[in-house]
Amino acid sequence: MITRRKIKYPVNPSLHHYLYHFGRQSDIPLVYDDLLRFTGSIPYEDPKGKETLWLTVMYPREDMKELHDKLTMIYAVLKIGGNNPLHKHLTVDRIDFGEFGNSRPFRIKIINQYNDNADYFYVKVADASRIFGLELEHILSPNRINYLVNGNTLIEDHIAGVPGNVFLRDYITRPDLNKVRIAKEFTKFNERCFIRLLGDMRSVNYVVDITPDFEEVQYRVRPIDFDQQSYESSGRVYQAYYFQSNRDITRMSFKNLNRQTIQQYAEEERSQMARRAAADQRRLNALLTMMRKSDIAPTSHLQSLAAELDRMHGTTMFSKCKSMGDLTAKHVKYMLGIDFKV
Repeated sequence: MITRRKIKYPVNPSLHHYLYHFGRQSDIPLVYDDLLRFTGSIPYEDPKGKETLWLTVMYPREDMKELHDKLTMIYAVLKIGGNNPLHKHLTVDRIDFGEFGNSRPFRIKIINQYNDNADYFYVKVADASRIFGLELEHILSPNRINYLVNGNTLIEDHIAGVPGNVFLRDYITRPDLNKVRIAKEFTKFNERCFIRLLGDMRSVNYVVDITPDFEEVQYRVRPIDFDQQSYESSGRVYQAYYFQSNRDITRMSFKNLNRQTIQQYAEEERSQMARRAAADQRRLNALLTMMRKSDIAPTSHLQSLAAELDRMHGTTMFSKCKSMGDLTAKHVKYMLGIDFKV
């Protein structure tokens, strides 16, 4: 359903002001361009020895110390809000590059030298629509998002979980899988993405967080890629059910949940999202105001998606939208049944 790379949109001054006001703007080193200056690379293999799409990259010896100092300082700011002396025992173990992604990300592996514990964060190109996606996830979903922006550099905290493609390959056929619970969560995940128009939720773009409960196991499906926030022209792109890579979990969901139950879970998610929106109404209003004024999608995409949403909902309100941000704001308001200024 997606055949071309997404256009990158710069972060305008108004959005920078929003980020500063809500603590997302930080005076971290502008390292993205520095990271692009690697001199060699080898394919990264996962712990089972299988080659991945990531490349482990290498840098000249004279550049390594300065680059590693900047990256550990960024990690300290991301985690505790400042370059704390307690983080002097941290070191950069590996830097991976993802040429495959829209944001061409770098994945930084940080090691605690005292106990060999590892953590990760990502360095990406700052893109306006991606930032809007991160903010909408933080405000409207049950998940908290940790990220920082400075200039063209976007720093994102690692979102832990089993990658969706790995879950569908290794977990979905397990006899101890609670099929009803994972079907319920995937239904809610699909509803969240559609309401706030987050697209491209193929199995490689989300993770499944598995938490043992006192009797059963709880599942939480979390997006990890926000490039396709309010960008594509087709309504299907915003519904995870339609992607071929999600075929198995879609079939399992419809097999284990009847239509009334699916409607019940979708309504539950809309109700919860409406409560989150009401609880953080000031921030959501400010964000949607920024979206309305920002260029985040081609006009042809706006017109096509507006016409499709009008057909789906039986309205004419979306065809009157002047920007993709305006359309997103009205879709959130319409789907959640909430009354705020858009």
